[in-house]
Amino acid sequence: MLTAIIDYESGNLHSAEKAFQRMALEVDAGDVVVTSDADVVAKADRLVLPGDGAFPACAEELRGHKGIYDAMVEAVEQKGRPFLGICVGMQLMATTGHEYEETKGLGWVAGDVVKISPKDQSLKVPHMGWNDLVIDQPHALLDGVESGQHVYFVHSYQFQVAKPEERIAHVDYAGDITAIIGRDTMVGMQFHPEKSQHVGLRMIGNFLTWKP
Repeated sequence: MLTAIIDYESGNLHSAEKAFQRMALEVDAGDVVVTSDADVVAKADRLVLPGDGAFPACAEELRGHKGIYDAMVEAVEQKGRPFLGICVGMQLMATTGHEYEETKGLGWVAGDVVKISPKDQSLKVPHMGWNDLVIDQPHALLDGVESGQHVYFVHSYQFQVAKPEERIAHVDYAGDITAIIGRDTMVGMQFHPEKSQHVGLRMIGNFLTWKP
């Protein structure tokens, strides 16, 4: 069993690598590698797409690494490999991003990524720090996780899903903000599971053993 964390030069992957390797050892899920090798992405049993920064820049970097991009799309769309997007990696799953300019996403989960605009002016953007999960849909990713548990966010843009059934969890930040999305073999987390202590580690372990 091999889990590939895709390195397309859009984020510091060290903490994610350590968290996934720790949980892979704990749940006996095989090897975890950070890779920019399209052949490794193609043969991996599970794929993780992190992302830090702006949607257009991350989208450009990902598509600019054509070999990785093509291998990832084929693995997810044609082979049905389990996929996890984290932070901007989750946002890239959308139909369209609206950060600075309109940018095409992967189109795997219908919806748009738009700026967070809290009505309460005392709430700052970016939405940064710990927030309470509210579970909307049951999912294997949430085995052992309950509403009210805390996860760690750093983001200024939010994913507005077109289909409510594809939003698995949200948080309240002067209104609903999508926290987890998913359909079929794909899931995405707006927060950073690798920085979310035992709750995030539990979800990483669940992903590594998920059999959709």
